[in-house]
Amino acid sequence: MNTRMALLEEMNRLRHDILAMAARVEEDLGKALTALRSGDAELAKEVKAGDEVVNALQIKIEDEAATVIATQQPVARDLRELVTIFKITGNLERIGDHAVHLAKTAARLAGDPPFRSMERLERMAEIGQRMIREAVSAFLAQDADAARKIAALDGAIDEERKALIEEALGLMKEKPGLVKKAYRLIKTSGHLERLGDHVTNICEGIVYMVEGRHEELNG
Repeated sequence: MNTRMALLEEMNRLRHDILAMAARVEEDLGKALTALRSGDAELAKEVKAGDEVVNALQIKIEDEAATVIATQQPVARDLRELVTIFKITGNLERIGDHAVHLAKTAARLAGDPPFRSMERLERMAEIGQRMIREAVSAFLAQDADAARKIAALDGAIDEERKALIEEALGLMKEKPGLVKKAYRLIKTSGHLERLGDHVTNICEGIVYMVEGRHEELNG
C-alpha cells in the first residue's frame, strides 16, 4: 500500500471514530434529558457510565491522530483535518461532562413536582442534541457553510437560559423554600449554555479545516 492510500485509510478510520464518539455523547445527553423529564434516577446513573466510554474514545482517537501525524507526514488539507480532530474530541469530551451535570440535576430533582423552568432546560438540551448531530455531519461532509449555520443555533440556547434565569429568580422570590432547587436549575442551565459554546468551537474547527482560516463564530 502506498503512502497516500495508507493515509486515506487512517483518516477514514479516524472519521468513523469521531462519528462513534459524537453518537455516544448525543446518546448520553438524550438519556439525561429523558431522566429529567421522567424523574428516572437510574437512567441518570447510566450517563456517568457513558461518560467513561467517551473519555476512553477521546484518548483512543487522539493517540491514533498523533500516530498519523508522526508516521504519515500529512500536509495542507489533511494536516488541518487532523488538527481539527483534536479540537473536536476535546470539545466532545467537555460536552459529555455537561451531560453528566444535567443527569445529576435530573437525579436530584427526581420525585419533585416539575418546575416550569425545567421545560427550558429541556429545550436547551434538545437544541444541543441537534447541534452535535449536525456538526458531525458537517465535519464528515466537509461543509463550512453548514458549520456556520449550526453555530448560529447557539443563540437559541442563550435566549432560553436568559428566560430561565428570570423565571428561577422569580420563583426564589415567591417561594423561598425552593431557592436551592431554583439555583440548581440556573447552575445546570450554565452547563447547557457552555455545551452550545463547545459545539460552536467544533464548527469553528470545521471552517478552519475546509477553508484554512480561523473564523470566530457568534463572536
